[in-house]
Amino acid sequence: MLIDSHCHLDFDELSADLDGVMARAAAAGVTGMVTISTRVEKFSTYAGLAEQHENIWCSVGTHPHNAHEELHITADDLIRLSAHPKCVAIGEAGLDYHYDNSPREAQAEGFRRHIAASRATGLPLVIHSREADEDMARILEEETEQGAFPFVLHCFSSGPELARRGLALGGYVSFSGIITFRNAEEIRAVAEVVPADRYLVETDAPYLAPVPHRGKPNEPSYVLHTAQKLAEVRGTDLETVANESTGNFARLFSKTGLA
Repeated sequence: MLIDSHCHLDFDELSADLDGVMARAAAAGVTGMVTISTRVEKFSTYAGLAEQHENIWCSVGTHPHNAHEELHITADDLIRLSAHPKCVAIGEAGLDYHYDNSPREAQAEGFRRHIAASRATGLPLVIHSREADEDMARILEEETEQGAFPFVLHCFSSGPELARRGLALGGYVSFSGIITFRNAEEIRAVAEVVPADRYLVETDAPYLAPVPHRGKPNEPSYVLHTAQKLAEVRGTDLETVANESTGNFARLFSKTGLA
């Protein structure tokens, strides 16, 4: 049994054939998935998808690309929306210095609001971090001093130092199809040493399809390939990775009731 802890089922590549996506996921042993929010103003879409399927959950949050467009969204707004019974996480939110689609000040301000909502609700914060390792670690450490909150560094593509500092704060690390890419040695090195009780698997579908599906739209069934590669990297078997990652998901995303 595997859980895709991060996908975007509302995106056209998946929503156009959602029944097929769900059937292929079930055939691959993927028994649940979280469709992740990128804009709070679209929350009804994410919640609607989750309401229609027992094994789909959702989150509420603003992707850093869109931070400047949703600075009117407060932590209280996030807290209120997260009370939906199928909403199991806050985010995704964070810092993206690769594209800088939103001013960095807006990204940081929005991110701290999401942290406040996570701290208040106890729901895990789904963190997007790209080429912002030092600022990300600093903000996480500063905010943890104000009160701990659960979080996962999703689609991990950073260096070992951010992983180390995030884990030291009690965070989790989630691995995507990137670990199957030929040039991802640094990420595989992190995956090898992350504690067994602190990692998740995901697709980030429809992006980042793993080998052997590079170049195609990604989908939740493909998380199987990530889990297989993770087992290889960690010197174990698929069953172990499935059991560990699913147990970790159930513990972190406790509102799913899977624990």
